[in-house]
Amino acid sequence: MAKNLLIVESPAKAKTIEAILGKDFEVKSCFGHIRDLEKNDMGIDVNNNFTPKYIVPAEKDRVVKELKALAKKADEVWLASDEDREGESISWHLAEVLNLDPKTTKRIVFHEITKPAIQKAVQNPRIINMDLVNAQQARRVVDRLVGFELSPVLWRKIGRQGGLSAGRVQSVAVKLIVEKEREINAFSATSSFKIEASLAATDLNNRSVNFKAEGQRYTQENDAQQFLESCKGANYTVRDIQVRPGKRTPAAPFTTSTLQQEASRKMGYGVSKTMLLAQRLYESGKITYMRTDSVSLSDTAMDAIKAEINSSYGEKYLQVRKYKNKNESAQEAHEAIRPTYMENHTVNDPELSRLYELIWKRTIASQMSDAEFEKTTAKINISTNNEDLTATGEVLKFDGFLKVYLESTDDEEAEEGESRLPNLTVGQELDFNQMTATEKFTKHAARYTEASLVKKLEELGIGRPSTYAPTISTIIKRNYVEKKDKDAVKRDFRVLELKNDSIKKLIESENTGAEKSKLFPTDLGLVVTDFLSLHFKDVMDYSFTANIEKEFDEIAGGRVKWNNMVKEFYLPFHSGVAHTLETAERAVGERVLGVAEDGKPISARMGRYGPMVQIGSQTDEEKPKFAKLKASQSIETITLEEAMELFKLPLMLGEHEGQEVSVNIGRFGPYVKWGEQFISLPKGEEPTEVELERAIEVIKAKQVEDAPIGFYDGKPITKGKGRFGPFIKWNDLFINIPRAYNFDELTQKDCDELIAKKVEKEANRFIQQWPEEKIAIENGRWGAFIRFGKKMLKLTAGPNGKYTPEELAALDLEEVKKMILIQEPKAFDKKAKAPAKKKAAAKKTPVKKAAKKKK
Repeated sequence: MAKNLLIVESPAKAKTIEAILGKDFEVKSCFGHIRDLEKNDMGIDVNNNFTPKYIVPAEKDRVVKELKALAKKADEVWLASDEDREGESISWHLAEVLNLDPKTTKRIVFHEITKPAIQKAVQNPRIINMDLVNAQQARRVVDRLVGFELSPVLWRKIGRQGGLSAGRVQSVAVKLIVEKEREINAFSATSSFKIEASLAATDLNNRSVNFKAEGQRYTQENDAQQFLESCKGANYTVRDIQVRPGKRTPAAPFTTSTLQQEASRKMGYGVSKTMLLAQRLYESGKITYMRTDSVSLSDTAMDAIKAEINSSYGEKYLQVRKYKNKNESAQEAHEAIRPTYMENHTVNDPELSRLYELIWKRTIASQMSDAEFEKTTAKINISTNNEDLTATGEVLKFDGFLKVYLESTDDEEAEEGESRLPNLTVGQELDFNQMTATEKFTKHAARYTEASLVKKLEELGIGRPSTYAPTISTIIKRNYVEKKDKDAVKRDFRVLELKNDSIKKLIESENTGAEKSKLFPTDLGLVVTDFLSLHFKDVMDYSFTANIEKEFDEIAGGRVKWNNMVKEFYLPFHSGVAHTLETAERAVGERVLGVAEDGKPISARMGRYGPMVQIGSQTDEEKPKFAKLKASQSIETITLEEAMELFKLPLMLGEHEGQEVSVNIGRFGPYVKWGEQFISLPKGEEPTEVELERAIEVIKAKQVEDAPIGFYDGKPITKGKGRFGPFIKWNDLFINIPRAYNFDELTQKDCDELIAKKVEKEANRFIQQWPEEKIAIENGRWGAFIRFGKKMLKLTAGPNGKYTPEELAALDLEEVKKMILIQEPKAFDKKAKAPAKKKAAAKKTPVKKAAKKKK
């Protein structure tokens, strides 16, 4: 048995570090957090100084048991969780659970997993920093208070019981996306005419070289045409030339947010994927810690970078730089994200190599010389006109850091790089090819990508490196935001062309407005944001949220007590929750679109299963008519005409093999109905545009998909693709297909193997089942547990301690129900039925016809 037990967060890291420290250390993983607030209760005693109630989740029992046993045998326990506040918190929870003294237990931190860094950390241990722990604890408590108290308000006032949630950071992030979408919806494009001339000059080799020059823009077509008219028969002469030197400076090394942004721009990665890959690089010792808001580099790293630049590029490419953190509270780590060994230009893993090379190039470039340019601006005189044309060009004189790396931009309006001009001299006469006045349209602001949203949150001071990726994942998972593409639309534009002293008017077309992987608010996101903004102005205020982050920083610095900070936040917040529950009206985001011919209002609003349109109201004698919105439609933008089209559904298309075929939109999207069978339409297809021929194609494709590909135990095997990827189905069992199998060419042998493994796994999964009660005792990764509906609950200890497998198999239902009631006191309460409402006497009211539109 090793004398020392060192505990880290992940098993991958444990393996690497154990190899470095040798036989005197046993390195084990705690698999992240081992304690958390109670799930089924607020988990905070608000009447006792906001004391948190922590529990060890059932799935972590086995890990804790193993660590306790190892800690008892070890001479010394070392805590080596990550170096940020969350990592400090994990170390404290480990100390509490393993009965270690936080004042004496050795705590080590390192921001890279290399032999020198680990050895140095072991030689310089410290104790747990309770200020950092308290800062993380304050964040966790405040976030739980907001979520626990706001979410029930949403259930009561908006609906969708249990499906809605609110959060201190997530709700503000959704608000940013909502405001951007409304800015875009309110935008109205304007056009202007861009003047561009194609000219030619003779170079030193007596060759004609074409280049472009621009004139001023005109807002009216007539003005642009008059300018072109004035240029007929003109001579073009170089009036003036200005040559100015310019330079471009490299960007700082990566922080968490800048890595997420650049990986999105250059490789199209979402923030979660970037962090997952960066975590693997860090745990395998390839890069430094990936959750940081610092741009500084250690002296050791600087020496390695200088050596690499001198060796690979030469001394003239080296320019040592010290970058200053913009964020004054940059304390999550002590260094920017960089490779641990600069001589390693790449890694062998193909999945990790692209991100690693991006980090390597950015780090190297940060210490390289400026790129040097020469920019030329030529003013060109028009003999028949007082206005000049302007031609610009740029020549790269020294590439500097551009030899390695060029930072991308989020600016979708950015023009292409400037071209090189031919050698021009003042007074030189130029040849004229043609001139155009092309209609150009202004563009609305770009929607957020995951990365640009992170950038905005960082600019506002909201969130920290460890929270960006989880925040975005949460708002997408909660269906407040969608990440999707938007197709381009065709648009005509006008062109005036001057050529051979003749002006032509042309109409050309372009595809515009295409967007990829952008964040769009859902109707649910719009309704929830409006409700929270109306009733909880502080929580939804950007400055207020940023100031809370600063208060967490104050706690981390030991300048503020965490309980006091939480109290100052909670008292007015709780009062606002109580007031809203008592006074606020239900919110459905209703928007009146118009009036039907019979005088009934037509509106769009949120319904139980999502956005819908409605004819009539609940107070009418006749039941209102409802229709679900298409995926491409929104409550905020749908028109009356589009709404009326939806009421044509379900749309009868005809018959196929003696059964009726129709299309409609249901709870899970558009579908074809054939007899009693429902078949989802492929993504992007609108039911109102589907004809019988296409519907039959969808039906036949489903028949092929559902046709057995083989048999097992005399029962058919079918295959398909679902939410979690490709699968086969047999005897009501869904079996995911591992990557090792070719889904398109599954053999009978493949199916036999997959089904046999699944059957064996299912047989070992259940110890006991009571299907009618939705209760089971199951084997889990960390031991046996109770499954009650969708919840996973602990097995309480028996009279002799932990139950043996034989004792679990002998437990009766009543004993298991008692265990459930300890954790879920209201588990078996019967819901009282609401008394039936008395029907009000129908009142006859005169029908108001919709007013005719003025012509």
